[in-house]
Amino acid sequence: MPMRRWWDRAQPVVGAPGARGLGVGREEWLQVARDVAASGGAFLSLWTTLNDDGARGPATDSPGDTAVYCAYLTDQGVLIAELALPREGEEPTYPGLEEIFPAASRLQRAASDLSGMRSSDPDTRPWLNHERPYEFIRVDGEGVHEIAVGPVHAGTIEPGHFRFSVVGEKVLRLEAHLGYVHKGIERRFCGLPILEGHRLAARVSGDSAVAFSWAYCQALEGMSGCAVPRRAVWLRAVCLELERLANHVADLGALGNDAGFAFGLAQFSRLKEDLLRAISAAFGRRYLFDIVVPGGMAVDLSQETADALADTVRAVCSEATELRGIYDEHEGVRDRFTAAGCLETPLAARLGVLGLVGRASGLGRDLRVDVPWPPYTELYVAKAVQQGGDVAARVAVRFDEARESGRLLLQLLSALPDGERAAAMDSPADGAFGVGLVEGWRGPVLVALQAGPEGSIRRCHPHDPSWQNWPALEYAIMGNIVPDFPLINKSFNLAYSGVDL
Repeated sequence: MPMRRWWDRAQPVVGAPGARGLGVGREEWLQVARDVAASGGAFLSLWTTLNDDGARGPATDSPGDTAVYCAYLTDQGVLIAELALPREGEEPTYPGLEEIFPAASRLQRAASDLSGMRSSDPDTRPWLNHERPYEFIRVDGEGVHEIAVGPVHAGTIEPGHFRFSVVGEKVLRLEAHLGYVHKGIERRFCGLPILEGHRLAARVSGDSAVAFSWAYCQALEGMSGCAVPRRAVWLRAVCLELERLANHVADLGALGNDAGFAFGLAQFSRLKEDLLRAISAAFGRRYLFDIVVPGGMAVDLSQETADALADTVRAVCSEATELRGIYDEHEGVRDRFTAAGCLETPLAARLGVLGLVGRASGLGRDLRVDVPWPPYTELYVAKAVQQGGDVAARVAVRFDEARESGRLLLQLLSALPDGERAAAMDSPADGAFGVGLVEGWRGPVLVALQAGPEGSIRRCHPHDPSWQNWPALEYAIMGNIVPDFPLINKSFNLAYSGVDL
């Protein structure tokens, strides 16, 4: 097996179970990507580091190099390829991966804007630098015209520009341009103590606060050699599944509304509010920021609060099941969902789609099953997979995952182990590297963390699966009509913030 040779050469990386790092040359950089693709593996993330201050990555032995990293999900675990590029000029270049993994292109462009390190990708348009002109790809032909939407949207939606090329109402092409806020997240990490970075990680994309903060702490705890108490690990899983359930419930209501079924929005909004109030009563906050902390949890649960939370979860899931029957039987809703925004399995696989969008297109990846970490190593998680690839399939996956999260929550809350909620831990040694990987509600959330001197952060790269899935949305809308875009877009529900670092 081609992947076997790379895996055998790789060195263990602390944090995520089964993570390894591999130093490669320029030709090997491309060959690893080809072998991952040939073996059915997935592209997870790409980032760069300017190692002027002596930083070391997962596989580099000598400091002082500039490096580019790529993380892949394989059958064996997470493989991080590291290509060191001695800084002979102001703009180091490396071989682009866009022909092997199309999703790499926008990450390569973002890395160029952030660090000046350019790939060989012929698409050199800026991603985060909005002072430079941005040329959208034009569609020529009789009757073709463009509709520009954004970057400013109604309500509190974050900025993003969508350029539609249409004939009548039929969409021929959609191109999204994001990164308008450019909050400087990666740079801000470098000004924080490493034991405080989980707070910023939780705010990379606020609806995935638990997933990002857990991935950050997973990397940090691996670097520090901290043994997280078993009770804390189970409580983290409670919070992650609550986050998954709350987001799915909210999306199911919004999808009903976009299909012209306001009753669905009203009912699911009520259920989400019930759940948020129960979360607030249990953990002291409606949204679970700063709940996952280095070494464990910021808050514990009493048996009484655990039982009350379980009662709410049971009630929410019961009503969600009843509402699913209403959605399925409603002719108008069914007509709007079926065959809208179809993303067929071969195209989803070629684009490297991840998470719930991938599972709705027949790609059955779920880290809780494929690369489990505690306590999922002790739990049986049923994958929610659909083959249709349309809005109806993505709605079905949400219903299935909400039901499964409810089942897991009742199991976790009824059998919480005794023990402490957190363990004391120290800052990792200067130069330590760790990686965290957690299946958030959208899909895999990755955090790559490098420690600096005296408890500082030298480099932190957080990755949201929306990077992979935004380009897939552009394909899913093709052939549909413009009025269906809000429905199709909501069925993906991708993060603007998560790709605006």
